[in-house]
Amino acid sequence: MNKTTSFKLSVMMFLEFFIWGCWFVTMGTFLSQAFSASGGEIALAYETQSWGAIVAPFIIGLIADRYFDAEKILALIHILGGGLLFMCSVALGFDKFYPYILIYMILYMPTLALVNSIAFRQMKDPSKEFPKIRVWGTIGWIVAGLVISYGVGWEASQTLEYTFYLAAIVSVTLGLFSFSLPKTPPKATNESPSLREILGLDALKLLKDTRYLVFFISSILICIPLAFYYQDANLFLNELGVQNAAGVMTLGQISEALFILLLPLFLNKYGIKKTLIVGMLAWSLRYVLFAFGDTGSNMWMLIFGIVLHGICYDFFFVSGQIYTDYKAGEKYKSAAQGLIALATYGVGMLIGFRLAGKITDQFVIDSGHDWTQIWTYPAIFAAVVLVIFILTFKNEKIEIEK
Repeated sequence: MNKTTSFKLSVMMFLEFFIWGCWFVTMGTFLSQAFSASGGEIALAYETQSWGAIVAPFIIGLIADRYFDAEKILALIHILGGGLLFMCSVALGFDKFYPYILIYMILYMPTLALVNSIAFRQMKDPSKEFPKIRVWGTIGWIVAGLVISYGVGWEASQTLEYTFYLAAIVSVTLGLFSFSLPKTPPKATNESPSLREILGLDALKLLKDTRYLVFFISSILICIPLAFYYQDANLFLNELGVQNAAGVMTLGQISEALFILLLPLFLNKYGIKKTLIVGMLAWSLRYVLFAFGDTGSNMWMLIFGIVLHGICYDFFFVSGQIYTDYKAGEKYKSAAQGLIALATYGVGMLIGFRLAGKITDQFVIDSGHDWTQIWTYPAIFAAVVLVIFILTFKNEKIEIEK
């Protein structure tokens, strides 16, 4: 891959995740401030990610993989997405906001697979080349949080509607830029795909393996407490009075970028079971820290809880993707990754967001929310999933390229 192509792919990744990072982290706070939205309404808004994840295989399987160049679909989606994000920025009331964000996320979630597909198709050695490209996505998310908090101060001034306006501009920019990306024609044959192929249901054969079945069920269950973090963390930090909360939360992405370098070493030395256990333990510990942290002497608990994101995400979700790739074999690699994404980001987090909305609404108080009570629920839930996993999953050594 030449330097020009590498540069274009890096810009693509940066903009792709800058757009998402612009508004997703602070959306709960925005809805609470702008529309006095309830926990249930905030949950509905975040659930759009899950609906997008569920619909994504149809868009990729039926359209992107068969009929059109990937970069052209990416361009069209982001240009349309820019218009939808702009409408989100000027919406008056949650009822008007929700349809725009729902349609947007149904369009946006498939682009996560599209950018990966475009990148992989240009690479001779993806295992070495892809991490160098993908890291720019993490940097894009971090920069978005820093701009919102420290650059323009929209959190402090309670003008978070501008985050959607900025994301709209960048989305259209990425859409236009996508036309300059390397040509990525469809790979699929002219045969009509079956529903099993589109949904990756052929990978269900993996569930005959008891080890993988336990992992698969645990993945769905651990996504239920995970949803609490995405939905409530920024609102929680703002209610506590943490300055530049979105900027502080970028410590989680910095941690993610660092811990992913340690993951192959940990997997090779300790095996998949201990790696997954560390990831699940980090989720429960994070929520305990949030439950008892404050902006005074216990501020360190909040910071530590945010920094744990790297372990939470890398040691469970990334290692889970590696484990899925290992168990699937060559024939079912794509189908297996699609299935685990559908189960976690789709089904698991859909349940999680709905539950988080109900629990958050139960603990509304005059000053905002009783966060100690709220965070106790995902902490206990994650701990129960951890114990069940420890008792039922048999360890397995898998070889990871160093």
